Amino acid sequence: MLSWVDGQPATQLSILDRGLAYGDGLFETIAVQRGQPRLLARHLARLQQGAQRLSLALDLQVVQAELLAFCAELGEGVAKLIVTRGEGLRGYAPPQPTRPCRVLLGNPAPVYPPVHAEQGVCLFPCVTRLAEQPLLAGLKHLNRLEQVLARAEWQDPAYAEGLMCDSSGRVIEGVYSNLFLCRDGQLLTADLSRCGVAGVMRAEVLAQAEALGIVVHIRDISRAELLAADEVFLCNSLYGIWPVRELQGHDWPVGPLTRKLQAIIRSLLDS
Repeated sequence: MLSWVDGQPATQLSILDRGLAYGDGLFETIAVQRGQPRLLARHLARLQQGAQRLSLALDLQVVQAELLAFCAELGEGVAKLIVTRGEGLRGYAPPQPTRPCRVLLGNPAPVYPPVHAEQGVCLFPCVTRLAEQPLLAGLKHLNRLEQVLARAEWQDPAYAEGLMCDSSGRVIEGVYSNLFLCRDGQLLTADLSRCGVAGVMRAEVLAQAEALGIVVHIRDISRAELLAADEVFLCNSLYGIWPVRELQGHDWPVGPLTRKLQAIIRSLLDS
């Protein structure tokens, strides 16, 4: 595994790092092809937004330069960028001044069964709920315990993903993906102002849908609306789009709108 800390090859991190103690930081999981990070502008934009909301003094130019150099060395695979608030003594109060720590980890690209994209996946109905916290909603912060608990709910390989709802029962997303519904030729995806992760592939799908003139609604989604959808699909920056074909005995077809967007995203990722 390739690993850098603050721009230098390293395999160790300080035990005083606030990312370890409090999950005080952010991360991005970035697909790398031919030495180049995919969807780089979207990843950096989300990172910048997260840094502003967490008051992390982050130099995006330094981050970008390190990331490009790291991806060039990695060649192919997945680069995980972790930014923490850096070292601090005991206590929640952030140290002043802070010196953020930048970690880059490189791994081989995951190999997903082609059937997931071709025929669709089954969703596991997770019992774990997403807590509502508007201050953190949308961010890819380091505390992923809700996702850890949700993913631990199933071991059956028949399920490629799990469905997560918020504490009020609203449909939000997958454990590691965003969710879209298609109804009457229009798209619907969850409002992420209370909880959930605003994925970079979600942003790309929204942009592509707008370019195609497809009407998109971003609002609360009930379970009844999910079951009444004509098509359902998931999206993620590593695999693109997977149709959803089943949830607790309810089936959906792999429909034309899903296929159209899937083809566009695949072309984008392969370019």
